[in-house]
Amino acid sequence: MKRSRLASTLLYAAVLLFVLVTLAPVAWLLILSLSPPADLTAKPLRFIPSQIDLSHYRRLLDFGANTPGEAFLLGLRNSLGASVGATLVSMLVSIPAAWAFARYRRRAVTATLYVVLATYMTPAVALVLPLYFMLSALHLLNSVTGLIIVYCAILTPFTAWFIKSAFDALPDEIEQAAAMDGAGVFKTLLYVSLPLARAGIATAALFALLLAWDEFFFALLFTSNADAKTLTVTIADFAAGRATDFGLVAAAGLLTALPPVLIAFGLQKALISGLTTGGVKG
Repeated sequence: MKRSRLASTLLYAAVLLFVLVTLAPVAWLLILSLSPPADLTAKPLRFIPSQIDLSHYRRLLDFGANTPGEAFLLGLRNSLGASVGATLVSMLVSIPAAWAFARYRRRAVTATLYVVLATYMTPAVALVLPLYFMLSALHLLNSVTGLIIVYCAILTPFTAWFIKSAFDALPDEIEQAAAMDGAGVFKTLLYVSLPLARAGIATAALFALLLAWDEFFFALLFTSNADAKTLTVTIADFAAGRATDFGLVAAAGLLTALPPVLIAFGLQKALISGLTTGGVKG
C-alpha cells in the first residue's frame, strides 16, 4: 500500500517525537554524568560540557571503605539478590498456578484469578502497614530476604496472569495427546506445555526482574543501612546530603540502568515473541 506524502510526514514526525520524548531524559543524564562540577551549577545552564569529566564514574568504581563506590557496590549486590531471588520464587509459584488457571476453566477458578489480580491493583501505600508488621514479626526488616518476600507479593499476580495468557494460546489437543500417551499432569506440564510456552514465560520473568530491579518505594521504607539498601535507595542517598552531587547521581543512574538494558537487548526476540503469543489464539 502506497502512503501519501502527508501520511509519511506525519508518520516520521510521530516516530521522531517518540524518540525525543523517550531518549531526552537519558541523553540529559549522560550529559550530567560527563560534565565537570562547575558546569552543573553554571547559569545559564550548559547543555554541552566544557570538557569531558569521567571523575564521577571513577568515584563509583573506587570501592574503598566509606566511599560512594563501596555504597554502590553493596547496593548492586542487594539489588541483584532481591530482584533475582524474587523473580525465581515468583516464577516457581506462578507457572503451576497459571497452568491451573488456564486449564481448569471453572467459575471458582476464574473468580480466584480475578481476586489475585485485584491485589496487584491495590495501591502500594495501602500495603505498607501489613507488610511492615509481617516483616517485623518475622524479624526480616532491613534484609534482602524481606525484600524478596515483598517483591514476590507484588510480582506473582502479574506473572501468573501473563503466563496464563501464554498457556491459553496452546491448543488443548496437544496436552490431550500427551495424556493419551500416558503422560501425567506433571510430565505434561514439564515436557509439553513449558517448552511451548517458553517465550511467554521468559517475557514474564524479564518484566518481573525489571520491576523488582527498579522498585524504590518498599526498598526505601523497609531498609535502613547498607546491609539491605538497593541501588535505587543508594542513589537517593547520594542526593540526600547538604550539597547534592548531580554528576554522581547521574552516573550512578546510568550504571544502574545498564544491566536491565543489556538483558532486554539480549532477550529481544523472546520478549517480542512473548508479548504477541497471547494474541494469536482465535
